Amino acid sequence: MDDRIIELLAAGDQQGIALLQQQYGSMVRYIVRGILRDAQDAEECVSDVYLRVWERFSTFDRRRGSLAAWLTAVARNAAVDRRRRARTPEAALDENAGVSPSPEDEVLRRERLRLLGQAVEALKPSDRLLFYRKYYYLQSTAQIAAELGLSERAVEGRLYRLRRRLQKALGGDAL
Repeated sequence: MDDRIIELLAAGDQQGIALLQQQYGSMVRYIVRGILRDAQDAEECVSDVYLRVWERFSTFDRRRGSLAAWLTAVARNAAVDRRRRARTPEAALDENAGVSPSPEDEVLRRERLRLLGQAVEALKPSDRLLFYRKYYYLQSTAQIAAELGLSERAVEGRLYRLRRRLQKALGGDAL
């Protein structure tokens, strides 16, 4: 099915979006609703996701990952963007806004991200899933606990130990 969706979207055929919604709609809604609590915001964001897919499909590279992985990133980023825009004006004003990092800072940031990625990939699959749910998909501890059949305290404990392991793997640098 992915091959057909990719073929249609690459050709600019709107049927590709319809098939994408049919195949991945529930996944997109799950990701967006985990980040945005307001139902109306979530539904608008889901629409934004499909608009982004339509407008930016040329950036999809099959060699870098699957259609589902790319769509996951698009959905997550759209929801995080909407959440940021919904902040109060005071919170949105960042003292560093408009200041570009120096080339050295950018190199250090990329290196830290690379090392973090390696450390996360070295985790057990269950710990990696917990990390992604909390820090990538921004799910609440309560949601994670409910979906994994754990208490919130158990999830918080696992997250605490996970952060400590990652901190140790990164040479003690704060996360």
